[in-house]
Amino acid sequence: MKISQKLEYACRALAQLAKTYDGKTLTRLDDLAQREAISANFLVQILNDLRRGGMIDSRRGASGGYLLSRPANQITLRQIVEAVEPSQLQNTALDQGESGSSVRRAWENVSVQLTKNLEEITLESLASPTSDPMFYI
Repeated sequence: MKISQKLEYACRALAQLAKTYDGKTLTRLDDLAQREAISANFLVQILNDLRRGGMIDSRRGASGGYLLSRPANQITLRQIVEAVEPSQLQNTALDQGESGSSVRRAWENVSVQLTKNLEEITLESLASPTSDPMFYI
C-alpha cells in the first residue's frame, strides 16, 4: 500500500503532539518540524488540514503553537486519513464490462475492511513509547 508523504507526516506530527499532550501545553511549529524532520512550510499546510479536521487547535503569536484538540485515544487513524488524504478511502473501481460488478464488489469489501482497521488504530497507539505496536489487517 502506498502512503503519501503528506499522510505519513501528518501521522508523525500528531504522534509527536500526542507524546506531550496535557490539554494545555502548546508545541511550536519549529520544534515540531525539527523533532520529526519535516519542512516547516509543508508541515504548516498539513497542520491546517488537521485543524480543519478537528484534531488539533492552534494559537497565534510569539507564545503560540499547536496541541491536540482531544486526547490521543479519541483520534483514530481513519480520522487522520479523512482529514489529510480522503481519496485514500474512495473506491474508484468502475462497474463496466462483464466482470466489472464483481471486481467492484471485491474492492468495496477491501475498502470496508481497511476502513474498519483504520478505525481501530488510535493516535495513542502510534505515539506509544513502548515497543512497536502490532497491527493485524
